Amino acid sequence: MKSVYKKLCLLILCPLLVLTGCATRQVHNKSSVIEYLYPASAETKVSPSTPHLELPLTVGIAFVPQNNTSSKGHDFWTGVSHSSSISEAQKSGLLEKVADNFRALEFVDKIEVIPSAYLTPGGSFTNLKQIQTMYGIDVIALVSYDQVQFTDEGALSLSYWTIVGAYIISGEKNDTNTLMDTVVYDIASQKMLFRAPGTSSVKGKATPVNLSEALRKDSLTGFEQAADNMVVNLKTQLDKFQQSLKADPTQAKITHKAGYSGGGALGTMPILILLLVSLFCLARKFKKAI
Repeated sequence: MKSVYKKLCLLILCPLLVLTGCATRQVHNKSSVIEYLYPASAETKVSPSTPHLELPLTVGIAFVPQNNTSSKGHDFWTGVSHSSSISEAQKSGLLEKVADNFRALEFVDKIEVIPSAYLTPGGSFTNLKQIQTMYGIDVIALVSYDQVQFTDEGALSLSYWTIVGAYIISGEKNDTNTLMDTVVYDIASQKMLFRAPGTSSVKGKATPVNLSEALRKDSLTGFEQAADNMVVNLKTQLDKFQQSLKADPTQAKITHKAGYSGGGALGTMPILILLLVSLFCLARKFKKAI
């Protein structure tokens, strides 16, 4: 009788162990600057020209729309679907981190954080010109992301669910990989000025019952870490952009708006020259005095 009972248990448990032991779920959410600015359905081609930057600049910053191909995961244990999409409030918080880098620049007048609802999928530069009219911006920083979450369900998860209970032992391994990218465009010339990427990788564990909650938490952590990494790279790219303008002024035409006397991106070089000339003159006077 015991032998028959054991065989029956094995017949029931083995298929379940095989199914869950090899199962891998994937949740993929992304937004693309390429698909937003250069959609396949566009009737006219984009023809960038030399940017004309009038200082100080008004900069807009926004997330591009999420792709329709983004997928959702389904929790086998609870029957609950989950997605790694971020809310508008969370997006605003991440955009503020990026905006702080522009606020520190003397040639930037103000930053406008633009709600995602104002950006239409595949809207391209026609949509950007509408936003430019609404907010009075000169350039825009477009933020996109690509996040993939993998969940491997091991046999350990099933066995402990059966014997002890799913709330006690973490039996699922979750990997959340995130890429965020900021691309800065001059709207009038349709020319990209510079870009800065940021990445993160979050590894976690969760019991089957709280899997959806854990994945949502890991998703937000992934976005925050990728944004922090992107901000560091953004500072570097801003410096490189300023240096490249000094090295090759033909990349962009720089003028000043009425009432603005700041040096902007090219202002530090004349100031340094004047300082060196002043020091040279003072040194000569001091030498004559001696």
